[in-house]
Amino acid sequence: MLKKVMIADDDPGILDAVTAMLEFGGYDVSSTSDGATVLEITDQLPDLLLLDIWMSGTDGRDVCKELKKREFSKNMPIIMISASTELERSAKDAGADDFLEKPFDMEELLNKIAHFLGQTN
Repeated sequence: MLKKVMIADDDPGILDAVTAMLEFGGYDVSSTSDGATVLEITDQLPDLLLLDIWMSGTDGRDVCKELKKREFSKNMPIIMISASTELERSAKDAGADDFLEKPFDMEELLNKIAHFLGQTN
């Protein structure tokens, strides 16, 4: 069964590129441009969430904190992404399992996802 990865980013170019890469890598990918919709998921959580810090109307760190507080989603790995390296510390403080700076290397992203999903790449 394919591992599910969800991408939450308000940049359509990133959504398209990362979705294509991950699907090519053998993942079942879903995406949203609104981080708040991630909080509405009550069943069928993804196996991993790739979450942008700055999205219009939503701070990914708030979404991350909320997901890590909830019993059913607290163990889901969350990799936060941002164009600003200064935000790595605050991403970790919000409970993110890892951080990637944009633009990121696709190989590095695939390796991090494989690591958190217990797969070898």
